[in-house]
Amino acid sequence: MLIQPRLILPREMLEKIIAHSRAALPNEACGLIAGSADAGVDGGIKKAEAVYCLKNVDESPEHFSMSSEEQFAAIADMRKRGLILLGNFHSHPSTPARPSEEDIRLAFDSTLSYLIVSLAQAGPVLKSFIINKNKDSVIEEAIEYAP
Repeated sequence: MLIQPRLILPREMLEKIIAHSRAALPNEACGLIAGSADAGVDGGIKKAEAVYCLKNVDESPEHFSMSSEEQFAAIADMRKRGLILLGNFHSHPSTPARPSEEDIRLAFDSTLSYLIVSLAQAGPVLKSFIINKNKDSVIEEAIEYAP
């Protein structure tokens, strides 16, 4: 049985990711997503419960590096709240919402969701991917928006 990965993302978190991405223009924005995960019978389901908007210390429209201090603070907050790291997000200011070669090369954990928001068109496009560079595999993860 093939397990279809799925991310449940509340609309307010979608709006927070998009607002952070727009505020970072012309540079890429980045951050972390936390919540809970269940690999039950209906597939791998992740439920986002917190979004952490972090500083892109590269300040570049083509690359991002997350602030180490902000990452540590986010992880500490996740632990305090009983959440787990579900993945990360970053924006593509002028390219589509798909992983670049660099995004694939830098993906370090095939259990995480890698979200990319494209601001290349009039309306933002958000997609999520599971990247397993050891298997040379990039699978688009379904996103279900919760109220």
